[in-house]
Amino acid sequence: MRSLSPLLIANRGEIAVRIARTAHALGLETVGVYSADEPDALHVERVDRAVRIGSYLDPAELIRAARRGGARAVHPGYGFLSENGGFARAVGEAGLIWVGPPPEAIELMGDKLAAKRAAARAGVPVVPEGEAAALPVMVKAVAGGGGKGMRIVRRAEELEEALDAARREAQAAFGDGRVMLERYIERPRHIEVQVLADAYGNVIHLGERECTLQRRHQKVIEEAPSPALSPEQRARIGAAAVALARACGYQSAGTVEFVAEADARELFFLEMNTRLQVEHPVTELIYGLDLVEQQLRIAAGEPLALEQAALEPRGHAVEARIYAEDPAAGFLPATGTILRFREPAGVRVDSGVREGTIVGTRFDPLLLKVIAHGRDRREALDRLVRALGELELLGVRTNVAFARALLSRADVRAGEQDTGLLERVRAELAREPPEDLLLAAALACAGSSHPAGPWRRRFEQGEIRIADGAVTLAGRTWQAEVRELTDGRCAVELDGIQRRYAVSGDGEGTLWVGRDGYQLEVRAARADSGRSALAGGSLEAPMPGTVLQVRVVEGQRVAGGEVLVVLESMKMELQVTAPRDGVVSDLSLSPGDRVERGQRLLSLLRPDGASAGQDGRAVDQRASMDALGGLDE
Repeated sequence: MRSLSPLLIANRGEIAVRIARTAHALGLETVGVYSADEPDALHVERVDRAVRIGSYLDPAELIRAARRGGARAVHPGYGFLSENGGFARAVGEAGLIWVGPPPEAIELMGDKLAAKRAAARAGVPVVPEGEAAALPVMVKAVAGGGGKGMRIVRRAEELEEALDAARREAQAAFGDGRVMLERYIERPRHIEVQVLADAYGNVIHLGERECTLQRRHQKVIEEAPSPALSPEQRARIGAAAVALARACGYQSAGTVEFVAEADARELFFLEMNTRLQVEHPVTELIYGLDLVEQQLRIAAGEPLALEQAALEPRGHAVEARIYAEDPAAGFLPATGTILRFREPAGVRVDSGVREGTIVGTRFDPLLLKVIAHGRDRREALDRLVRALGELELLGVRTNVAFARALLSRADVRAGEQDTGLLERVRAELAREPPEDLLLAAALACAGSSHPAGPWRRRFEQGEIRIADGAVTLAGRTWQAEVRELTDGRCAVELDGIQRRYAVSGDGEGTLWVGRDGYQLEVRAARADSGRSALAGGSLEAPMPGTVLQVRVVEGQRVAGGEVLVVLESMKMELQVTAPRDGVVSDLSLSPGDRVERGQRLLSLLRPDGASAGQDGRAVDQRASMDALGGLDE
């Protein structure tokens, strides 16, 4: 293992922290990298030394960082350049050890068409290729992954737009704009097999994971083993994954992905991810192994010390990815500063953040992962739901409450799920915070340095009256008492029922209060109508980001639903569409411009020249947004 020390971790966030933990446990020194705007990031603190870089996507710069840091080996983590065969080759040519598969295997599996052919030759069933006339089809980037460069097409008139968007996104993400068509399987399940292979021809699998619960082709909940497979199916896809890995000369950890109909009777090869997966902890928990350690040992030239016959999973594990996003607004990425962060006990937490971390738009919105293990699936789910309720994360909107509600659904508890479930139930699960949370927030504010009421939630008006030990909302009154506790908590009693809340303020008049995964941001009421109301017919940026396209010109007549501007933020494309017919006015945007959340993009006048907002109705911004792209994997 000494040949790998020091080890450059060519990544950031939670995966860099996680790799450093294993490397240090094995006695290796670590070298990290960081960009100019994150010198105090958690992953910088967790390595022995860190080198400042300009880009995580520049192979030459990362190799220079390895040399400056004295590294002998490079672990790419996931995302960024982890599946870039050119980077792997350049690392080897620089005299460094690559912790991953050979460049040839990366390039073969990275080309979706070539990978399908290789799988078919190895006897692995593949998804039939699609034709434009046989809808629905999936448009998929040939060199892609992680949901980027993917579109579902159900109507012939949507195909051209989907092809253009997928090509553009694929070119930006992978430097390769080629796309392919596959038959789209309605309500599919997403099941993948973890493989390990050494340099001596030994290949094993570590069972399967189910990653069916997704939004925008991005995984949210993962578990192992799959609740849908029989022992015979499990053995069959495990053997198929091993056959494919052996056929392509694979080494290191990798994942062979399959797609199945909802009943899982037929499974088809989807792709192979030639790297560590975000969801690898669920496999580690049921097999009692450290996959990063296995990667490092294989890279150091050691043979696998594991035998297939001796590998037996124990219990069940479930992981929830915690994103900075707003489920109620179509899972739009969220930004902010983490004001409070407390991890739950009794479960595994892989995190790349801490209090004070600034969540911006440069990187994907994955903040941390919470993983629970149990004797069976029911116990694992119960433990994860409880842990998410105990997680305290204030200062930025997240999907914690949404994930808890999702995991509590009867169909999910029964293992009856498909990749479209989250979108179908989003409106149902993206619930308003419970009433007591709003009351507790008002009481906490009244007891602090903030002026006492009235209060309103950001984006939505709601007055609360506090007087003489009582609090009144919408005509109903509760007897109330609030007590400050230690460590940023308060206890609030409403009509004799006491609950405890996490509380944190930003020092500028805004307070965050949370419980059971819900977060509420409150501030003193002002006379304006709120940032969610778009007065005067103006359209505001729903998130900070970069302008990719401006599809209209000043004075142009547009129809409701027509795309006006395309933005990009956190690796996701977002179309801003016209909420009604009108005429474009006050347009001063150009591709490449940076915009902040709430910044006016343009105005939309009625065809008679009046402001589209002068009819007294606020434009519903959420109705004029269409999220397109993918995130980290």
